[in-house]
Amino acid sequence: MIKVFGHKAPDSDATGSPVIWAWYLNEIRKTPAKAVLQGEPNTEALWMLDRWNVDKPEIIVDVVAGEKCVIVDTNNPAELPASINDADVLEIIDHHLLAGGIKTKTPINITIRPLACTATIMHDLIGDDLAKAPDAVKGVMLTCILSDTLEFRSPTTTPHDRAVAEKLAKELGVNVSEFAAEMFAAKSDVSAFADDALLRMDSKEYELGDKKLRVSVLETTAPRMILDRKDALMAAMPVVAAADGANEVLLFVVDILNEEATLLVPNEFVKTVAEKSFGATVTGDTVVLPGIMSRKKQIIPVLAV
Repeated sequence: MIKVFGHKAPDSDATGSPVIWAWYLNEIRKTPAKAVLQGEPNTEALWMLDRWNVDKPEIIVDVVAGEKCVIVDTNNPAELPASINDADVLEIIDHHLLAGGIKTKTPINITIRPLACTATIMHDLIGDDLAKAPDAVKGVMLTCILSDTLEFRSPTTTPHDRAVAEKLAKELGVNVSEFAAEMFAAKSDVSAFADDALLRMDSKEYELGDKKLRVSVLETTAPRMILDRKDALMAAMPVVAAADGANEVLLFVVDILNEEATLLVPNEFVKTVAEKSFGATVTGDTVVLPGIMSRKKQIIPVLAV
């Protein structure tokens, strides 16, 4: 049985892409496979599973030596099970920068394309066989694309991502704007999450000089819900950093509708990063960064100290 999984702290794409590819392996390639997760899905991903009546995949802690697996929506060993290099990785499908560090037993298929969403890549790889997919698989695919593109607002969006999403929406009889509004409402309701969980919910590990960072992004249509917890979140940052082996946590609260991000600035280091990376002038414990929407395209590539 092949396990298909994405990165830790699963968002919609890291939750949905394993579901899509496991369906393809099972039904088209006739190869037994199952979607699994490395953590609890975020609120939007849980909404997606419920909306399309898909069972939540099993959550795994690690893989065992020789276990067959397919990696999706990441290729970074820091975001994968600790024993990934002991497993038998068969395939990687991703849309992030090439991190390196994964070792395989034999040559494998690797598909990394500069598109906004792994599910878009899967749409292309599946091709005409997608006509055989149930609405649940197409619906998950649509949700992933709308999530990663922030309903086409993100600068990572390509014309192809948009065309695929609009085609899927038409086939499913879904109004994109209404559907996305429901998605974002689910994503924005983080009231039940503790401060440390919020800081880890959608985060990536990144090294900047001699500093190890956890770069967290919370995309929301209700930024005030998060910013009202600013003091508690900043107090939790050093605790989370220490527990995760990082030096600092950077938290960007992305306002989907106003297309801007607010960076929490708990100390001089983060102030320096904000000023050198984004040309911002920081006068308090937050700074608004107009137009900043994408960690992959607008945050990680420019980080400086």
